[in-house]
Amino acid sequence: MLIPVIMAGGSGTRLWPLSRSLYPKQFLALNSKQTMLQETLARLAGLDTCEPITICNEEHRFIVAEQLRELDNIGSIILEPAGRNTAPAIALAAEVASLNAGGDPLILVLAADHVIQDEAAFVEAINRATPLAEQGKLVTFGIVPQSAHTGYGYIKRGVERGDGFDVASFVEKPDGETAATYIESGEYYWNSGMFLFKASRYLEELTKHRPDIASVCSSALENSSRDLNFIRLNEEVFLTCPEDSIDYAVMEKTTDAVVVPLDAGWNDIGSWSALWEIDQKDEQGNALRGDVIALDSKGCLLHGGERLIATIGLEDIVVVDTKDAVLVAHKDKVQDVKKVVGQLKSQGRSELQLHREVYRPWGKYDSIDSGERYQVKRITVKPGAKLSVQMHHHRAEHWIVVSGTAKVTNGDKTFLVTENESTYIPVGIVHALENPGKVPLELIEVQSGSYLGEDDIVRFEDRYGRAGE
Repeated sequence: MLIPVIMAGGSGTRLWPLSRSLYPKQFLALNSKQTMLQETLARLAGLDTCEPITICNEEHRFIVAEQLRELDNIGSIILEPAGRNTAPAIALAAEVASLNAGGDPLILVLAADHVIQDEAAFVEAINRATPLAEQGKLVTFGIVPQSAHTGYGYIKRGVERGDGFDVASFVEKPDGETAATYIESGEYYWNSGMFLFKASRYLEELTKHRPDIASVCSSALENSSRDLNFIRLNEEVFLTCPEDSIDYAVMEKTTDAVVVPLDAGWNDIGSWSALWEIDQKDEQGNALRGDVIALDSKGCLLHGGERLIATIGLEDIVVVDTKDAVLVAHKDKVQDVKKVVGQLKSQGRSELQLHREVYRPWGKYDSIDSGERYQVKRITVKPGAKLSVQMHHHRAEHWIVVSGTAKVTNGDKTFLVTENESTYIPVGIVHALENPGKVPLELIEVQSGSYLGEDDIVRFEDRYGRAGE
């Protein structure tokens, strides 16, 4: 029995402004029409797997659930109240996998934000690794290196063992000269962060080498609660868990680590230049997305949003356009995007966390205009969806239906509002909005008041478990 464990808790700051802290890269469609999370599960179609276990931040839970629902493969979703790195996360998944399976399954640990271009080779590598994992080995997949890359850790192989090799050592990110010697030796692989092992074997090794992590995770899960597909850990207990990676906590200490080579067009999309490398390109070497005119430009990544991007005479430049921010950088400098993110954080700017268009479990909204005492949003409510029953202390709202039909609760009255009709919600009045129809509900919301923050929402009822937040 093979259970996929999808690690979906990253922040993806190096792909700002497309990736934001509340909508990071694993939830974006960067390399196909599917998001990276969806691609991670879709590429397992050639394997006999059970329902997945996905681990994510509490604040991303509805994004994860919706994207998995589109694949009709939700499984269990473990919600971390705070990130504690991969060793605790995998411990939680191993325990949940054992409970779900009623036995001792193999778990395949995958990151939700990697690209695999050769899916057949990927599946074949997992099949080669399976006998080793069934023998009790802790298998990691080593990427056959394509260059002397200094941005990855390396794994040195030891003696041959089945279709893999014993792990001789894990090596930190090297300098260029050292990386070149690794490649020349043919004994080193990039550390992919993907693993395959029995759930029980991982827990045994973690308990042996980091009993403090193992005990906290077990306790946090024992006192957890289930809500739909979500597993909510005991927050007070889990926050006491030490932070550590699986490499440091287990893989570097165990005597049963094995590396299986993987040559499948792997890329972790760690920067905009990495995305340029795998994207399709025109005759001038430009990777183009959206509405783009590139004149006398070559080697560029031009990623458009809703507006036209026109370039003249550029070379090796990255341009990424979103509704509220534009990034322009040389490909050699894209690693410094994290410095921009640092400035956004220090200045408390909203562009760090959110796009102008924000997704919710009931649909989405786009903040199209705002001023000192007003804000205008374009709201889309999915068929059958309902916003929470709520009220605001500081703002009134005016709703104008553009298309579809809205079922409105306004105080003690409930009524329908159709296209070209509107309703007004005074300050302090309990209200709710629902789409009873079969097509999306589109409306314009005009907010006015002394404070317009999203935290001025008092929820009384909510079908998505947000009442009281």
